[in-house]
Amino acid sequence: MKLTWLGHSCFLIEEAGFTIAVDPFRGVRGYRDSECEANFVVCSHQHGDHNAVDLVKMTPAKVPNPFYIKEIHCFHDEAKGSKRGPNIIRVFCANGVRVAHLGDLGHVLSPEQAAEVGRLDAVLIPVGGYFTIDAKEAAEVVRQLAPKAVIPMHYRKGELGYDVIGTLDPFLEEMKGCPVTECGGNSVEITGKEEGVFVLEYV
Repeated sequence: MKLTWLGHSCFLIEEAGFTIAVDPFRGVRGYRDSECEANFVVCSHQHGDHNAVDLVKMTPAKVPNPFYIKEIHCFHDEAKGSKRGPNIIRVFCANGVRVAHLGDLGHVLSPEQAAEVGRLDAVLIPVGGYFTIDAKEAAEVVRQLAPKAVIPMHYRKGELGYDVIGTLDPFLEEMKGCPVTECGGNSVEITGKEEGVFVLEYV
């Protein structure tokens, strides 16, 4: 399964010639609006930095959809959605590989939610805090889910990302002892064998 990071929390998830766009956005400091092409699009919640579906050029699929998508309903904050509303975790499953996109998760998972997510080859997880879980909470969620690979998102780097959210470094400090791979680009292939934290580069 190929994962391509378009910035913020937006990814293209590809398998066998079928492409899903997740959380397209507009108006996030430093990033280009996530104009892209895909066969399908999903959003974790209805905020403008995650639901700009009009920026996605929908193209007819030339192959059958190989994905099964599991949804786990949760919240954008630690107060059961009373501050920022609901959030949806999605697990994308294809050809034996399972990748979860946590959206704007705002709380540590309950044991029941973690069990619903299930086995993961990779997790796409927000780490910047303020609007989402912070570095320490993100590390706790990683421990809850025990994925093989961890791909951080929704953090600030220089002029990229909201100025109120944190950088990647605190999360990497929390994950000390876990191998870190600088990918050098914005894509990574997940086969189920990759382990550690994978840092994608915005291009």
